[in-house]
Amino acid sequence: MSASAEFVRRHLLASADVKRAAAEQCAGPLAEAAARVVASFQTGGKLLFCGNGGSAADCQHLAAEFTSALNHDRPRAALPALALTTDTSFLTANANDFGFDHVFERQVEALGRRGDVLVGITTSGNSPNVLRAFEKARALGLVTVLLSGEGGGKAQLLADVAVCVPSRDTQHIQEVHIAAGHVLCALVEDALFGA
Repeated sequence: MSASAEFVRRHLLASADVKRAAAEQCAGPLAEAAARVVASFQTGGKLLFCGNGGSAADCQHLAAEFTSALNHDRPRAALPALALTTDTSFLTANANDFGFDHVFERQVEALGRRGDVLVGITTSGNSPNVLRAFEKARALGLVTVLLSGEGGGKAQLLADVAVCVPSRDTQHIQEVHIAAGHVLCALVEDALFGA
């Protein structure tokens, strides 16, 4: 086996180990997060996502799964989900004028309503703009769900539900986050539209 092939094998096995650990430690919180999202949708609420970098990409990916459908073979009504990471005009204007730490907070203030759910994705749990968004969400009566890494950082203290992947490796945490997001969507679809 070449050195490159061995690297691939080790990386994928390490990722699988983190997923196995997450299956044991994150199943309960993830099921609770799904229940909170279902309750929000059932009362006319919506789902908001925020995060930075790779987590911003995950926000867009997961919002699309909810608004479109996780499985195209299973037609269902659209679900109101929005990634706060996609409006480049707002993000650049607000960050330029007031600083990047406020971009998600401001959008939560504008778009969030009591009973909505805000999912913050931050591998460290310490992203200042996610922390500010959580603070604003709590003040407005939104439910806060955290997808983070081991320990959950400061955001865990602001989260109603914290899904903390048992790893400190950013890549492996992100790999679990997208899997967790798919599971979240599947659980919500099953609850609202039948298994």
